[in-house]
Amino acid sequence: MTTDDDVVAAAKHGDAEAWRELYRAHATRLLVWLQARGTGDEAPEDIAAAAWLVAAEKIAGFTGDRDEFAGWLFGIARNHLANARRRAARREQVALEPVGVGVDLGPEPVTSGGDWARRLLATLPERERDVVTCREVLDMDVPTTAAALGIGAVAVRVAHHRALKRLRGTMVAESPREIFSGEA
Repeated sequence: MTTDDDVVAAAKHGDAEAWRELYRAHATRLLVWLQARGTGDEAPEDIAAAAWLVAAEKIAGFTGDRDEFAGWLFGIARNHLANARRRAARREQVALEPVGVGVDLGPEPVTSGGDWARRLLATLPERERDVVTCREVLDMDVPTTAAALGIGAVAVRVAHHRALKRLRGTMVAESPREIFSGEA
């Protein structure tokens, strides 16, 4: 049976099957994480692709197993995301009038469960939102989350605890109808 260390070692030597295994293990979680963080003008898929490209270029300098690879890959993606946000902030934004101004589009659609979760997560400070997304949505452990976010393990535990406490408070403060319908 192949160990995680063997998979990373094989990927370092250009083994296509090892890269496929790493990709299958981490690609979906990376994309979900990027979508949850919001990527501004750039598509999450583009940032993920750039992170994978850098990982492929720099794998020779990486040491660790498959789980440590996840933290390293997410850290690369975090850096690409920060760069994308800086580029977007530097661009001059031109306000365009939306097409169909004054047209009645009908009633607001009913929100889905995913919208409800996003709204709840949006109430959290950015660090806490990122930690909850990594720990609860992507099922990352504390060390991987810490590496992905570029913070310490203690900071991950504290942010996770505080975020869950805030979310519990939000859930208690809002009635179930408000939470599921989007009313507040």
